[in-house]
Amino acid sequence: MPDRYAVIGNPVAHSRSPWIHAQFARATGQDIDYLRIEAPLDAFAHALDEFRAAGGRGANITLPFKEQAFRYCGELSARACEARAVNTLVLDRGAPYGDNTDGVGLLRDLSVNLGRTLVGKRVLLMGAGGAAQGVVGPLAAAGVAQLVIANRTPQRARALAARFPAAPLEACGYDALAGEAFDLVINATSAGITGSLPPLPPGLFRPGALVYDLLYGRDTAFLAFARAAGAATCDGSGMLVEQAAESFFIWRGVRPATAAVLAALRAG
Repeated sequence: MPDRYAVIGNPVAHSRSPWIHAQFARATGQDIDYLRIEAPLDAFAHALDEFRAAGGRGANITLPFKEQAFRYCGELSARACEARAVNTLVLDRGAPYGDNTDGVGLLRDLSVNLGRTLVGKRVLLMGAGGAAQGVVGPLAAAGVAQLVIANRTPQRARALAARFPAAPLEACGYDALAGEAFDLVINATSAGITGSLPPLPPGLFRPGALVYDLLYGRDTAFLAFARAAGAATCDGSGMLVEQAAESFFIWRGVRPATAAVLAALRAG
Protein backbone atom coordinates (compact mmCIF):
# COMPACT_ATOMS: atom_id res chain seq x y z
CA MET A 1 0.00 0.00 0.00
CA PRO A 2 1.47 3.41 -0.92
CA ASP A 3 2.60 5.75 1.85
CA ARG A 4 0.17 8.65 2.17
CA TYR A 5 1.07 12.34 2.03
CA ALA A 6 -1.00 15.46 1.40
CA VAL A 7 -1.01 19.19 0.86
CA ILE A 8 -3.32 20.96 3.31
CA GLY A 9 -4.61 24.48 2.79
CA ASN A 10 -7.67 26.62 2.06
CA PRO A 11 -8.17 26.94 -0.86
CA VAL A 12 -6.16 24.02 -2.19
CA ALA A 13 -7.89 22.78 -5.35
CA HIS A 14 -5.41 24.72 -7.49
CA SER A 15 -2.33 23.11 -5.92
CA ARG A 16 0.12 21.39 -8.27
CA SER A 17 1.89 19.67 -5.38
CA PRO A 18 0.22 16.26 -6.02
CA TRP A 19 1.46 16.30 -9.62
CA ILE A 20 4.95 17.41 -8.61
CA HIS A 21 5.34 14.71 -5.97
CA ALA A 22 3.99 12.09 -8.36
CA GLN A 23 6.78 13.06 -10.79
CA PHE A 24 9.37 12.86 -8.01
CA ALA A 25 8.07 9.47 -6.88
CA ARG A 26 8.12 8.05 -10.40
CA ALA A 27 11.67 9.28 -11.03
CA THR A 28 13.03 7.93 -7.74
CA GLY A 29 11.05 4.69 -7.49
CA GLN A 30 9.14 5.70 -4.37
CA ASP A 31 5.63 4.32 -3.70
CA ILE A 32 3.53 7.21 -2.42
CA ASP A 33 0.00 8.56 -2.70
CA TYR A 34 -0.26 12.36 -2.39
CA LEU A 35 -3.64 14.03 -1.77
CA ARG A 36 -5.19 17.48 -1.54
CA ILE A 37 -7.01 18.30 1.71
CA GLU A 38 -8.96 21.54 2.04
CA ALA A 39 -9.18 22.11 5.79
CA PRO A 40 -11.91 24.36 7.22
CA LEU A 41 -10.48 27.70 8.27
CA ASP A 42 -11.46 27.03 11.88
CA ALA A 43 -10.54 23.33 12.00
CA PHE A 44 -6.99 22.92 10.67
CA ALA A 45 -5.74 20.85 13.61
CA HIS A 46 -8.78 18.57 13.42
CA ALA A 47 -8.24 17.94 9.71
CA LEU A 48 -4.59 17.17 10.33
CA ASP A 49 -5.44 14.84 13.22
CA GLU A 50 -7.85 12.94 10.95
CA PHE A 51 -5.26 12.59 8.21
CA ARG A 52 -2.65 11.41 10.69
CA ALA A 53 -5.06 8.90 12.26
CA ALA A 54 -5.79 7.52 8.78
CA GLY A 55 -2.11 6.75 8.27
CA GLY A 56 -0.83 10.00 6.79
CA ARG A 57 2.96 10.05 7.02
CA GLY A 58 3.61 13.67 6.09
CA ALA A 59 2.07 16.84 4.77
CA ASN A 60 2.86 20.09 3.06
CA ILE A 61 1.10 23.10 4.55
CA THR A 62 0.06 26.08 2.47
CA LEU A 63 -1.98 29.24 3.02
CA PRO A 64 -3.32 30.14 5.50
CA PHE A 65 -2.13 27.47 7.94
CA LYS A 66 1.67 27.71 8.18
CA GLU A 67 1.68 29.49 11.53
CA GLN A 68 -0.96 27.10 12.92
CA ALA A 69 1.20 24.18 11.74
CA PHE A 70 4.11 25.65 13.71
CA ARG A 71 2.01 25.55 16.87
CA TYR A 72 0.78 22.03 16.09
CA CYS A 73 4.25 20.47 16.15
CA GLY A 74 5.89 18.73 19.08
CA GLU A 75 9.34 18.93 17.45
CA LEU A 76 10.74 21.59 15.13
CA SER A 77 13.76 22.05 12.89
CA ALA A 78 16.04 25.05 13.28
CA ARG A 79 14.58 26.46 10.05
CA ALA A 80 11.04 26.19 11.38
CA CYS A 81 12.03 27.80 14.70
CA GLU A 82 13.62 30.70 12.84
CA ALA A 83 10.57 31.17 10.61
CA ARG A 84 7.96 30.40 13.29
CA ALA A 85 6.03 28.88 10.39
CA VAL A 86 5.90 25.29 9.09
CA ASN A 87 5.28 24.10 5.55
CA THR A 88 6.51 20.50 5.90
CA LEU A 89 5.24 18.04 8.50
CA VAL A 90 6.54 14.59 9.34
CA LEU A 91 3.70 12.66 10.98
CA ASP A 92 5.10 9.15 11.43
CA ARG A 93 7.25 9.99 14.46
CA GLY A 94 6.23 10.04 18.11
CA ALA A 95 5.35 13.72 17.88
CA PRO A 96 4.60 15.77 14.76
CA TYR A 97 7.85 17.21 13.40
CA GLY A 98 7.82 20.49 11.51
CA ASP A 99 10.28 22.02 9.07
CA ASN A 100 10.23 24.97 6.68
CA THR A 101 11.56 24.46 3.17
CA ASP A 102 10.32 27.75 1.69
CA GLY A 103 13.57 29.63 2.16
CA VAL A 104 15.84 26.98 0.70
CA GLY A 105 13.37 26.52 -2.16
CA LEU A 106 13.44 30.22 -3.00
CA LEU A 107 17.23 30.47 -2.82
CA ARG A 108 17.71 27.39 -5.03
CA ASP A 109 15.34 28.83 -7.62
CA LEU A 110 17.09 32.19 -7.60
CA SER A 111 20.63 30.84 -7.68
CA VAL A 112 20.38 27.57 -9.64
CA ASN A 113 17.41 28.03 -11.96
CA LEU A 114 17.59 31.79 -12.54
CA GLY A 115 21.35 32.29 -12.14
CA ARG A 116 20.96 35.24 -9.74
CA THR A 117 23.32 36.13 -6.93
CA LEU A 118 22.12 37.93 -3.82
CA VAL A 119 25.54 38.99 -2.56
CA GLY A 120 25.69 42.76 -2.19
CA LYS A 121 22.13 43.30 -3.49
CA ARG A 122 19.32 45.45 -2.13
CA VAL A 123 16.23 43.27 -1.65
CA LEU A 124 12.65 44.26 -0.91
CA LEU A 125 10.32 41.68 0.63
CA MET A 126 6.64 42.62 0.54
CA GLY A 127 4.55 41.04 3.28
CA ALA A 128 5.13 39.77 6.81
CA GLY A 129 2.89 36.69 7.04
CA GLY A 130 3.64 32.98 6.96
CA ALA A 131 5.13 33.02 3.45
CA ALA A 132 7.45 35.92 4.25
CA GLN A 133 8.51 34.43 7.57
CA GLY A 134 9.87 31.35 5.83
CA VAL A 135 12.22 33.30 3.57
CA VAL A 136 13.50 36.21 5.69
CA GLY A 137 16.25 34.26 7.44
CA PRO A 138 17.67 32.58 4.33
CA LEU A 139 17.55 35.84 2.36
CA ALA A 140 19.31 37.77 5.13
CA ALA A 141 21.98 35.06 5.38
CA ALA A 142 22.67 35.06 1.62
CA GLY A 143 24.99 38.05 1.73
CA VAL A 144 22.54 40.79 0.77
CA ALA A 145 23.62 44.37 1.37
CA GLN A 146 20.16 45.21 2.71
CA LEU A 147 16.79 43.49 3.10
CA VAL A 148 13.76 45.72 3.55
CA ILE A 149 10.48 44.22 4.75
CA ALA A 150 7.44 46.29 3.77
CA ASN A 151 3.91 45.61 4.94
CA ARG A 152 0.56 47.40 5.02
CA THR A 153 0.84 47.18 8.80
CA PRO A 154 4.38 48.46 9.49
CA GLN A 155 4.33 47.19 13.06
CA ARG A 156 4.09 43.62 11.80
CA ALA A 157 7.04 44.15 9.48
CA ARG A 158 9.07 45.62 12.34
CA ALA A 159 8.19 42.69 14.61
CA LEU A 160 9.45 40.26 11.95
CA ALA A 161 12.66 42.22 11.37
CA ALA A 162 13.31 42.40 15.12
CA ARG A 163 13.66 38.61 15.21
CA PHE A 164 16.91 38.94 13.22
CA PRO A 165 18.87 41.63 15.10
CA ALA A 166 22.21 40.75 13.51
CA ALA A 167 20.91 40.86 9.92
CA PRO A 168 20.99 43.87 7.56
CA LEU A 169 17.24 44.37 7.91
CA GLU A 170 14.88 47.34 7.83
CA ALA A 171 11.09 47.39 8.09
CA CYS A 172 8.51 49.93 6.99
CA GLY A 173 5.14 50.61 5.42
CA TYR A 174 4.72 51.00 1.68
CA ASP A 175 4.64 54.79 1.92
CA ALA A 176 8.26 54.79 3.11
CA LEU A 177 9.46 53.19 -0.15
CA ALA A 178 9.23 56.41 -2.16
CA GLY A 179 12.65 57.20 -3.59
CA GLU A 180 14.01 53.70 -2.89
CA ALA A 181 15.18 51.23 -5.57
CA PHE A 182 16.03 47.53 -5.36
CA ASP A 183 17.82 44.76 -7.27
CA LEU A 184 15.30 42.11 -6.22
CA VAL A 185 11.68 42.64 -5.19
CA ILE A 186 9.73 39.68 -3.80
CA ASN A 187 5.97 39.64 -3.30
CA ALA A 188 5.03 37.41 -0.37
CA THR A 189 1.58 38.97 0.10
CA SER A 190 -1.77 37.48 -0.92
CA ALA A 191 -2.43 40.37 -3.31
CA GLY A 192 -2.04 38.11 -6.33
CA ILE A 193 -4.85 35.87 -5.14
CA THR A 194 -7.26 38.79 -4.85
CA GLY A 195 -6.05 40.47 -8.02
CA SER A 196 -5.00 43.59 -6.14
CA LEU A 197 -1.70 45.46 -6.20
CA PRO A 198 0.15 46.73 -3.12
CA PRO A 199 0.50 50.54 -3.10
CA LEU A 200 3.96 50.71 -4.67
CA PRO A 201 5.69 53.94 -5.71
CA PRO A 202 7.26 54.39 -9.16
CA GLY A 203 11.00 53.98 -9.63
CA LEU A 204 11.19 50.95 -7.34
CA PHE A 205 13.31 48.76 -9.62
CA ARG A 206 17.01 49.23 -10.32
CA PRO A 207 18.28 48.53 -13.88
CA GLY A 208 18.43 44.75 -14.32
CA ALA A 209 16.14 44.15 -11.34
CA LEU A 210 14.25 40.89 -10.91
CA VAL A 211 10.69 40.97 -9.60
CA TYR A 212 9.53 37.68 -8.10
CA ASP A 213 6.02 36.70 -7.00
CA LEU A 214 5.78 33.72 -4.65
CA LEU A 215 2.39 32.95 -6.15
CA TYR A 216 2.65 30.56 -9.08
CA GLY A 217 0.61 29.72 -12.13
CA ARG A 218 -0.86 33.14 -12.83
CA ASP A 219 0.21 36.49 -14.20
CA THR A 220 -0.46 38.75 -11.26
CA ALA A 221 -1.10 42.48 -11.26
CA PHE A 222 2.22 42.84 -9.45
CA LEU A 223 4.15 41.12 -12.26
CA ALA A 224 2.35 43.17 -14.91
CA PHE A 225 3.22 46.36 -12.99
CA ALA A 226 6.88 45.31 -12.86
CA ARG A 227 7.08 44.43 -16.55
CA ALA A 228 5.57 47.78 -17.48
CA ALA A 229 8.37 49.39 -15.47
CA GLY A 230 11.01 47.44 -17.41
CA ALA A 231 11.90 44.81 -14.80
CA ALA A 232 12.45 41.10 -15.42
CA THR A 233 9.73 39.00 -13.75
CA CYS A 234 9.24 35.47 -12.48
CA ASP A 235 6.45 33.66 -10.67
CA GLY A 236 6.92 31.16 -7.85
CA SER A 237 6.86 27.94 -9.90
CA GLY A 238 10.56 27.31 -9.36
CA MET A 239 10.30 27.89 -5.64
CA LEU A 240 7.30 25.53 -5.52
CA VAL A 241 9.27 22.73 -7.17
CA GLU A 242 12.45 23.30 -5.18
CA GLN A 243 10.73 23.46 -1.78
CA ALA A 244 8.79 20.31 -2.74
CA ALA A 245 12.05 18.53 -3.56
CA GLU A 246 13.38 19.45 -0.11
CA SER A 247 10.18 18.14 1.51
CA PHE A 248 10.45 14.91 -0.51
CA PHE A 249 14.03 14.49 0.72
CA ILE A 250 12.92 15.00 4.34
CA TRP A 251 10.20 12.36 3.99
CA ARG A 252 11.92 9.78 1.77
CA GLY A 253 15.67 10.33 2.19
CA VAL A 254 16.04 10.73 -1.60
CA ARG A 255 16.63 14.06 -3.33
CA PRO A 256 14.83 14.22 -6.68
CA ALA A 257 16.10 16.12 -9.71
CA THR A 258 14.00 19.20 -10.38
CA ALA A 259 14.89 20.60 -13.82
CA ALA A 260 12.61 18.36 -15.90
CA VAL A 261 9.71 18.73 -13.47
CA LEU A 262 9.99 22.52 -13.47
CA ALA A 263 10.16 22.62 -17.27
CA ALA A 264 7.05 20.45 -17.55
CA LEU A 265 5.20 22.57 -14.96
CA ARG A 266 5.98 25.77 -16.84
CA ALA A 267 4.93 24.14 -20.12
CA GLY A 268 1.46 23.63 -18.71
